[in-house]
Amino acid sequence: MRQVQAVMGRALPLLGNDIDTDRIIPARFLKCVTFDGLGEQVFADDRQQANGQHPFDLPQYQGAQILVVNGNFGCGSSREHAPQSIARWGIKAIVGESFAEIFFGNCVAIGIPCVTAGSEAVAALQALIQTQPQTEVILDLITLQVQAGNWCAPIYMGDGSRQMMLSGSWDGTGQLLSQVEQVKATVAKLPYLAWSC
Repeated sequence: MRQVQAVMGRALPLLGNDIDTDRIIPARFLKCVTFDGLGEQVFADDRQQANGQHPFDLPQYQGAQILVVNGNFGCGSSREHAPQSIARWGIKAIVGESFAEIFFGNCVAIGIPCVTAGSEAVAALQALIQTQPQTEVILDLITLQVQAGNWCAPIYMGDGSRQMMLSGSWDGTGQLLSQVEQVKATVAKLPYLAWSC
């Protein structure tokens, strides 16, 4: 199981409220059997319309690991492809004013902490990243702070989700694999697995 206590790296500012999952990953990409390759299609339509000027295309943000967004990010349909595409592009954490509940849950399920901060703090962080894109941002789930250079602000994540990140219990598959002997013992006791026709 992988504990997530802090995420450090450069950040990418994505301005605007109510950015929905249809924009994050357009419906035509939902036919995939696996999530492989979704990172290349994140914000595909927005990026095409921006003619190379979308933040996900700008050279100064390539390799960024922290996404900084505004309010109600991830609203719309409940597709798990949205956080998967963001993660496969390279994002490991998201700071925002607020998140749609299902999007938030889908992020936690794949180990991406979504933390909230006040609107003024988010705007200040976005502005800082725009003017100094090489600044390393540190999102600390232990101290509940986000820091960029000399700038710092408090962040929030609900206790349950935060503890899942800190302990690594967000990783359901990892939990099963770490308990494989107990799983085998339980399976051996199940009478219906011995049935024959």
